[in-house]
Amino acid sequence: MNLANTAFVLIASILVLFMTPGLAFFYGGLVSEKNVVNTMLSVFIMTGVAILLWVFVGYSLSFSGNVLGVVGNLHHAFMAGVNLASLTASHIPVGVYSLFQMMFAIITPALFVGAVVGRIRFKFLLLFLLAWSVCIYYPMVHLVWSPAGWLAKLGVLDFAGGTVVHINAGVTALVLSAWLGPRLAKDHPGQHYNLPWVLLGTAILWIGWYGFNAGSALAVNDVAVQAAITSTVATATAMVVWMFLDIWTSGKPTLVGVCTGTLCGLVAITPAAGYVTVMGAVAIGTLATLASYGFIALLKPKLGVDDALDAFGCHGVSGIVGSILTGVFASKAVNPAVTQNGLIYGGGWHLLGIQLLATGLTIVLVAAMGSGLILLLRRLTPMRVDAAEEAMGLDQGEHGEQVDYTVGLSEKLTDYRPDQELYAPEFKGQLQHLQK
Repeated sequence: MNLANTAFVLIASILVLFMTPGLAFFYGGLVSEKNVVNTMLSVFIMTGVAILLWVFVGYSLSFSGNVLGVVGNLHHAFMAGVNLASLTASHIPVGVYSLFQMMFAIITPALFVGAVVGRIRFKFLLLFLLAWSVCIYYPMVHLVWSPAGWLAKLGVLDFAGGTVVHINAGVTALVLSAWLGPRLAKDHPGQHYNLPWVLLGTAILWIGWYGFNAGSALAVNDVAVQAAITSTVATATAMVVWMFLDIWTSGKPTLVGVCTGTLCGLVAITPAAGYVTVMGAVAIGTLATLASYGFIALLKPKLGVDDALDAFGCHGVSGIVGSILTGVFASKAVNPAVTQNGLIYGGGWHLLGIQLLATGLTIVLVAAMGSGLILLLRRLTPMRVDAAEEAMGLDQGEHGEQVDYTVGLSEKLTDYRPDQELYAPEFKGQLQHLQK
């Protein structure tokens, strides 16, 4: 066992786990007050459910055996027969590698929650998570990250989850939004519950992303360092580009815009982090942000799909751009695992063609399977809350809780009147001498 590599991946796993509550704060701060509890719980519950599901069947379907290069088998269901102490190629225990991959299985479904806040039934969301993980997420992991996977054998480059995580979650978000239908009354653009939470969530996500991207090197080496640097540069680039776009279009920079741009940069560099140079990271951060901003501002209103928190606009679009541009900017000089340079380094169109194929296949597969699962599950349980519950808010309707109990207390204090006012007739005789 390589102790340094093992400790590094363990720390990376903790950082990726930290991203899920960070995402809960990010999404919770963006929604209206009446849906904060539901939004944060919908994100955070993924932690418990996805962990158990990964142990029961996820690891086995992702990495055990091979069925047509698409999915594994169930020979190691419940982790039976897995030697957790055996070592991988980077000399870390299989148990540590499984733990690291488990964290990706948590954060990925949490991402698409942002598209459907305020109108999806909690029960339906949990059932969809189970079906989606088994039928879509684990096969995507096997296709791309298992050595036996069809896309892996084809030579697809996805360093930390462009196809597996972000395009997957983004397209799922779009499909869920389309089938669910628009909100009955959309929140005012400025009606966010807590902007400091948005910034806090963004900061936690950025910190956790070092585990996401650098940790995907699975070792303390030059590739991990490169992934950390490119992740930082692409994110900073996207943040600044989005700010200038805000200023150019509306005349004012916004905190929500800066945080959204930051997220787009993190997403876009994910598939390329360990394969590209610093300047490649700048290009990817810039182009992905322009694409996401253009989609959200120009194309989304014409589609008529109510993706409430722009899960597809950020994760889907930036993930697609980052995945494709990996075929343009990947370099052998950065990572020997790149067998053929990207287009800009004289490698020709081969790698770009593979990246385009993998990206397109992911979009089609996720959209088709996601739609099929939704149609099936809608026969079992209602997908959407009724109009009265949506108007009241899902915090009360689905959970019987509210985000800020001090609001009720302040109303009681405002309405407070002394006993002699509330019970004036009883005190009339006692107080009469004071009124003379």
